Amino acid sequence: MIESITDTKKINTGEEYINSLRNRNLKVWLFGEMVKEPVDHPMIRPSINALAKTYDLAIAVPELASVISPFTGERISRFLHVCTNVEDLVLQNKMQRKLGQLTGTCFQRCVGMDAFNSLYSVTFEMDEKHGTTYHEKLKGFLTRMHQNNFVVGGAMTDVKGDRSLPPHQQEDKDMFVHITNRTKDGVYISGAKAHQTGCINSHWMVVMPTMRLGEKDSEFAIVGAVPVDAEGITYVYGRQSCDKRSMEGGSIDVGNAQYGGQEAMVIFENTFIPNEYIFMDGEYDFAAMLVERFTTYHRRSYVCKSGVGDVLIGAAASVVDMNGVPKASHIKNKLVEMTHLNETVYGTGIAASYQGYKTKSGAYICDEMLANVCKHHVTKMPYEIGRLAQDLAGGLVATLPSEQDLNHPEIGDLLQKYLRGKADVKTEDRMRILRLIENMTLGRNAVGYLTESMHGAGSPQAQRIQIGRMMQLEYKKRLAKIIAGVETEENKDLLIDELSGYFGRVFKI
Repeated sequence: MIESITDTKKINTGEEYINSLRNRNLKVWLFGEMVKEPVDHPMIRPSINALAKTYDLAIAVPELASVISPFTGERISRFLHVCTNVEDLVLQNKMQRKLGQLTGTCFQRCVGMDAFNSLYSVTFEMDEKHGTTYHEKLKGFLTRMHQNNFVVGGAMTDVKGDRSLPPHQQEDKDMFVHITNRTKDGVYISGAKAHQTGCINSHWMVVMPTMRLGEKDSEFAIVGAVPVDAEGITYVYGRQSCDKRSMEGGSIDVGNAQYGGQEAMVIFENTFIPNEYIFMDGEYDFAAMLVERFTTYHRRSYVCKSGVGDVLIGAAASVVDMNGVPKASHIKNKLVEMTHLNETVYGTGIAASYQGYKTKSGAYICDEMLANVCKHHVTKMPYEIGRLAQDLAGGLVATLPSEQDLNHPEIGDLLQKYLRGKADVKTEDRMRILRLIENMTLGRNAVGYLTESMHGAGSPQAQRIQIGRMMQLEYKKRLAKIIAGVETEENKDLLIDELSGYFGRVFKI
């Protein structure tokens, strides 16, 4: 793929994107078998449809989901854009919520977007310190991606092995992706990245370290871009609850009839990265900066869950109508609570973007404190929204008979009769909404809405650690002491000197 990249036609529409994924000869394993063509596999296709929606939205609402490339002068997906002002950050969030609303699932492009946004500033500062040329190489890579309007995925999470040991002390070094061989043309890497979102649906992947590294971990400090069909890459598709329903035929039981998410394990076995696509090579001292900047972008990107939450709230409100009880006060209160929680997720995420600031490279990054607060909300609030949705749906959300039974010539009429709610609502329509709620809270898309909300971009404790680091308690204690009279008025002037980080950026001091 590296040799033919400049010959590939630029992708503009969702249909063109889907066609671009054909005939790539990927090694994809699913249920113990090699998948011949992922595009046509009924379990994989819904995730491709969801990502294709990012292209179609860019056509339907170009000011929201596309930008003019600074490298090519042509219109490209916003998912390929490096943010250069606060408005860019905010529009990313608005686009993410809209796509969540349109698909009801994960659309799989945020990791790559957040990866090269963080790399843009990190490579600039790496070059500044070490005299390297990574930043220019990154801009060259982005130019190539913009020329074709490709999908770029990100691969950060290593399998980690014995988590009490750093990478260089692992019994098997492959527990962290690392360099296995070096030539004058580039490096070879081996290892595995776990639960990688949309990797099979991408054109390229940016491979990154997963944690802070020490001097002895330099062989693990590798960042590079590889085409997803590069030699030595194997994908093992992740099993999900209710996943085989998409292979049974019909459209009711699957819940979300058209869209789905995707997670897979990516295994690298001496995969080659040429020099021109290497953006970190041994600079272990910048691994922590890259991880922290990536997670700052990515934790704020979880505003996408508010768009998915909009769909779930709509499903809960619909089933209430179908059951004939929309005016009951306790039901209204539950819908209000679901909305309150959902808007809290969105509010903290987009606030992090509004309070973004400029890095040395010229790229803008969102506010770290609010980004971590957003993601920490996401580890909790979707679960409560899901619980309330199940409460409003009733027990049928877990015991509903199958579509095959509904369509059976002997028992179908009985189910049509006994599964009906209000007389003017079709039994099939009520079943579809119940299956959608099941899909989002128990089934296949619960992976993206609930489990990913817990563990994606770092599990809850990771956010609590970052929030704890940024609390600025000494500054806040002095505020209290001055107001209480414990410290004198003359010490007020010292507060300005102590402002830094979060408060300094907020108040522009």
